[in-house]
Amino acid sequence: MHSRRTVLTTAAAAACAMGTGGGVVHAVASGPRATGVADADAHNRAARLISRMNLEEKVGQLFVMRVYGHSATAPDPADAEANRKEMGVSNAAELIAKYHLGGIIYFGWAHNTREPHQIADLSNGIQRAAAAQRIPVPLLISVDQEHGIVARIGAPATLFPGAMALGAGGSREDARTAGRIAGEELYAMGIRQNYAPVADVNVNAANPVIGVRSFGSDPHAVARLVTAQVRGYRSAGVAATAKHFPGHGDTDTDSHVGLPYIRHTAEEWERLDAPPFRAAIEAGIDSIMTAHIVVPAFDASEDPATLSRPILTGILRERLGYDGVVVTDSLGMQGVRTKYGDGRVAVLALKAGVDQLLNPPDIAAAYAGVLKAVRTGELTERAIDEKLLRILRLKERRGLFVDPYTTQRAVDRTVGTRRHLATADRVADRTTTLLVNDGGLLPLSRRAQRRLLVAGVDPASPSGTGGPPTKVLAETFRQLGFTATALPTGASPTREQIDQAVTALGQRDAVVVATYNVTASSSQRTLVDALLATGKPVVQLAVRNPYDIAHLPRVRAGLAAYSWTDVELRAAARVIAGRRDPEGRLPVPVMHADTPGKVLYPVGHGLSY
Repeated sequence: MHSRRTVLTTAAAAACAMGTGGGVVHAVASGPRATGVADADAHNRAARLISRMNLEEKVGQLFVMRVYGHSATAPDPADAEANRKEMGVSNAAELIAKYHLGGIIYFGWAHNTREPHQIADLSNGIQRAAAAQRIPVPLLISVDQEHGIVARIGAPATLFPGAMALGAGGSREDARTAGRIAGEELYAMGIRQNYAPVADVNVNAANPVIGVRSFGSDPHAVARLVTAQVRGYRSAGVAATAKHFPGHGDTDTDSHVGLPYIRHTAEEWERLDAPPFRAAIEAGIDSIMTAHIVVPAFDASEDPATLSRPILTGILRERLGYDGVVVTDSLGMQGVRTKYGDGRVAVLALKAGVDQLLNPPDIAAAYAGVLKAVRTGELTERAIDEKLLRILRLKERRGLFVDPYTTQRAVDRTVGTRRHLATADRVADRTTTLLVNDGGLLPLSRRAQRRLLVAGVDPASPSGTGGPPTKVLAETFRQLGFTATALPTGASPTREQIDQAVTALGQRDAVVVATYNVTASSSQRTLVDALLATGKPVVQLAVRNPYDIAHLPRVRAGLAAYSWTDVELRAAARVIAGRRDPEGRLPVPVMHADTPGKVLYPVGHGLSY
């Protein structure tokens, strides 16, 4: 634990490094509405700080890296070994000292996010390590906390419905509230940059990587909700990041494992992909993340957008007029590594117009590659200075040069509070979408259908907390007055599992079956058909993409929850039980399974009781 005196001392040192004369709070730190004079002052302070740095320090500030461990100085032995193997250091403090990093990104798999108090301690340790450098520059600590199916920090922190669920709710106020509360909790844990919201417009039902991470398929509806979330995060003092430019919504390839192509014409891009990014820029977005996708209409070289000067400079900077921070998607993803080596990728990204290099797989190669490019004249030091200026200005806007630390009291007063959790439940109650309700099968009656079976998929929790889904649903139904039993049958149920579910339903009055990305050949269809054949009421709940219903034409009661996180599952259970009226409306169309060009349920479809 650091004392308040330590906080003030190191904050003052950082402020002095910016040339402020010792920790004076400047108007620019309060947000983007600073006056022109204060804005010019901030520019000058950052420029003076840059002038004191050597080339190695400047280049290091452009990198945002992973690091293993729950502590900045004393990670578990296995994490220390992982750090030595991948980065040649034992811990975060050594990594910062060796490469002069500008940022750290947190991951659950890197053991950074065990629980909120530990996260706050890790953040403070990272900032203390930064303050101990020759020129103390606070780090911008970031995370992918989109909510829904992408969440690195779990309970007891508050988890909100994901983007497509918010799209189904359609409320800008709910989207802004979710961003504000999520931002307040991140800020309390020492995290000042979130890689959200997703600004991609999901116009391809086969998209394997975006899907429910998008607010929907209507570019203007997506733009409205992106704007709301940007404002929510900003009000909490956290930098939002619109992603993935120029738009990852119409692809059937996952850029984590391949290189997707977007075949939109320039006119289609302007109509379908551009509106949310334009809206984010208009709303004062702090950072925009690039996509590892090829857009031949904009760059005939077929380099991914992350490495494309025509896209990042020609379109994002010049056509859209964006002058904020541009950050790559992870440089460890296959989509950006198919044509060039890891050291070369970093250089090409900077030449294209990138400012922050996120998580290169080989930091030594990437760092050396950038240094070599500057020393040989391929990159100019002036270009590096311009990128660094944007990053430092962002850090100052988010208050890092005033006080980069947090406290345990801030965690206790902010993270996972009763009020925040209740708000998340209320928001979720407005998202569940009732797609089919033939014969008024829903809501279920505690008298006629008191004994429930809950079957279906149990995907792992995105955040590592909560779940499994069938258990959460069963527990919620019990709290609502039903007798419920969970029987997980998996994403590919076997004949034995299907028979077991049918037998179990014989002793129950109805079944709720959770489905996950059902396809024409999925044995989940066989399970649902077998349950329907019993004649007992069957309620189907899609816990990821809402398209499952197209492959289940015999279902008489079907709903979409858009994710399998606890908050969304509880909301769906309340709707099924009749405690809440279904209010969600489809933010994407559901097409016929056998006639892909024909709409089964249009955007805006959603039934009520």
